[in-house]
Amino acid sequence: MGEDLTIWTLDWVPEGPRGFVRDLRLRWAAEEAGLRYNVGAVAFDDRHVNHLDRQPFGQVPFLTDGQIRIFESGACLLHLARKSDILMPRSARGEAETVQWVIAALNSIEMVTVPWWFVGLSGDTENGLSGWLDSRLQHMEAVLSEREWLVEDRFTVADLMMADVLRVPAIRARGNRPATEAYVERLVARPAFKKAHADQLAHFAAADERRERG
Repeated sequence: MGEDLTIWTLDWVPEGPRGFVRDLRLRWAAEEAGLRYNVGAVAFDDRHVNHLDRQPFGQVPFLTDGQIRIFESGACLLHLARKSDILMPRSARGEAETVQWVIAALNSIEMVTVPWWFVGLSGDTENGLSGWLDSRLQHMEAVLSEREWLVEDRFTVADLMMADVLRVPAIRARGNRPATEAYVERLVARPAFKKAHADQLAHFAAADERRERG
């Protein structure tokens, strides 16, 4: 199973985003579930125009699975989760709660963390989004203070997504949130994450060598 599964990313990125390009979410999920997959690449230098037929915003990641083409990391993760109960319980309640928390990670947390981080690149980390960010992070701290995992007392793709959103260094460094930090540490210590992370770094390191050769 998974021989036709291809996770698409960029062929190269600068040093800064390495280890955080979102194809890592899909690699991590596939590693957790034991799904065989290939990695495809689109050209960084032409990234905004060279794959609009597969990703209408010119972004990565996107996924091909046989005749299925799907984009947006959350949608791709839920597609992979339907292949393995390692990633999502098969009970109606467990599946609903997994979907709920995947969307919460994207829509309630990341929609705040990314704009805050982007504005903060100018050096203004106490910008107009800071209060909103702190409120959302404290809500998650309260949730994680009461549970080890988000769904059914076990790892799911919801934890994968939430941890990937929360592991950004600037977010981890903001405030004192011990339950959140323990949660992130627990997730990034998983062998599947370590392999997916190392594989992504190796992918871009190999691209450096190709560029140096011209």
